[in-house]
Amino acid sequence: MSATGRLRLVALNGLLGYGYPRESLELALAMEPDLIGVDAGSTDPGPYYLGAGESFVSDAQVARDLEPALRAAVERGIPLVVGTAGGSGARPHLQRFVAMVRELAAGAGLRFRMATIPADVPAEAVLEALGERRIAPAGNAPTLTAQDVRACTHIVAQMGTGPLARALDAGAQVVIAGRCCDAAIFAAEPIRRGLDPGLALHLGKIMECGTLCARPAGANDVLVGTIDADGFEIVPANPERRCTPESVAAHSLYEQPDPTRFVEPEGTVELADCEFEAVGERTVRVRGSRLVPAAQPALKLEGARLIGQRAITIAGVRDPGTILHLDEIEAAVRETVTCALADALAPEQLSLRFLRYGLDGVTGPCVAPLEPPREIGLVIDVVAPSQELADRALKLARATALHQHFDGRRTTAGNLAFPFSPSDFSGGPVYEFAVYHLMHIADPDSLFAVEIEEV
Repeated sequence: MSATGRLRLVALNGLLGYGYPRESLELALAMEPDLIGVDAGSTDPGPYYLGAGESFVSDAQVARDLEPALRAAVERGIPLVVGTAGGSGARPHLQRFVAMVRELAAGAGLRFRMATIPADVPAEAVLEALGERRIAPAGNAPTLTAQDVRACTHIVAQMGTGPLARALDAGAQVVIAGRCCDAAIFAAEPIRRGLDPGLALHLGKIMECGTLCARPAGANDVLVGTIDADGFEIVPANPERRCTPESVAAHSLYEQPDPTRFVEPEGTVELADCEFEAVGERTVRVRGSRLVPAAQPALKLEGARLIGQRAITIAGVRDPGTILHLDEIEAAVRETVTCALADALAPEQLSLRFLRYGLDGVTGPCVAPLEPPREIGLVIDVVAPSQELADRALKLARATALHQHFDGRRTTAGNLAFPFSPSDFSGGPVYEFAVYHLMHIADPDSLFAVEIEEV
């Protein structure tokens, strides 16, 4: 932190692997930052990546983004903090990411102290909390059961700023965290240096998406934030982008159900008294963010379990009669497939869905179209206990739907038009979130060990 009590942070982009202009990073480094941070994961792509231990961004893209930032941080003697490493932040993601860091360091001849912070939570610890009634659903998640917990391949907890601060206290120049609250990546260092935690967490929340708070918006560019005792300032490194009071205020509401506050492991950040002020043409200053410490500390848990294997086909539908009778066709297809496979699997083991894009594929049947569309894209989605059964069921469903009769049917050919040959695709393993809950714990930071090594 400078002698004036200001701390300058750089957000590399909105997610590691999404790319950023190298010129933007150079402009940000010319501002002499105290830390480079970047979010490297999310639950947005769904439960598969957590359950399977795989990344949703290619390793080549991640390495391309990471290498210049790693080199810049080490050469300048400032920390590099990466949160939710590897995409979902479980042990396999963390191990693969750390191996990449070691490889990049060796290739560039870099030496540094690195902290690794796993976020995995043993099933036994979750079961203990469940037995002590310290588990509550997050949002609309169902009540958690012991069976749900045991079925998960990986369970992680979202760490707050505490474990990251411990790693920085230990002299780590590179901090690689497992599943991590996005704001913590940028808030840990200001809080560790004694700056206001409400301001720090609000700054972190805005910075974690890179220049998504700027105009033109995008998660693929570099953002610079400067915090002091009174507030913080946000500016894109790229001179072709600018922040406005409206754009920064709007991003304060990003992914939040309540526009006046957001919740982190440290507590609730109140935004009702915030002021957003333009400073020049491209910079916004924010004041008034306030942290109300949590009365009952809790961590969000995420766990995914395998539920089967997927197969899909994609077809176009242009016939208005077919479009009008899709409910009837789907019901008939489901009955035919269920009966044909009765010797191989029970009805409850088979999921068969028509996803009707152009009709209600996004909104679902809860929102009726104003009038029947001229054409739709139909995805027939099958999930079954094995890939062989999913493929069998899909072939039956596709063939049945192609020729299924309905009242008023005129065509003597097929109901569907297939854009691809072969028309069927094996989708592989399917996971679902079985754990998406809050675990109350007296000392949230105690779950996260900081592992130090010299690279």
